Amino acid sequence: MVLVRQEIGEVLRDVRLQKGRTLRQVASRASVALGYLSEVERGQKEASSEILASVADALDTPISIIMREVGDRLAVIEGVDITSVDINSVTVVPDTLPDELVAEFDADFAMH
Repeated sequence: MVLVRQEIGEVLRDVRLQKGRTLRQVASRASVALGYLSEVERGQKEASSEILASVADALDTPISIIMREVGDRLAVIEGVDITSVDINSVTVVPDTLPDELVAEFDADFAMH
């Protein structure tokens, strides 16, 4: 069984290490107990959205980037090819808008 908290913890640790920050530095800046953050990174504790936002801010990384990485990792674990998902069975939010839609919006916006 895939545990989301484990993937969140791994992503937080990876981002922290990529930024060259210690656990102590991030915990202090996020106003989170060092032991608690360690447990979150190891997937032992479930972090609230407030804690995640605080840690993301301490890492100077948007929470959307962290959660996107978590989602991408979960898709790999689940064997989901996100490039060929059947939109009739799963709601897919595209990364970008089609050019036709952007052009239509721009045209409508210019008229007002």
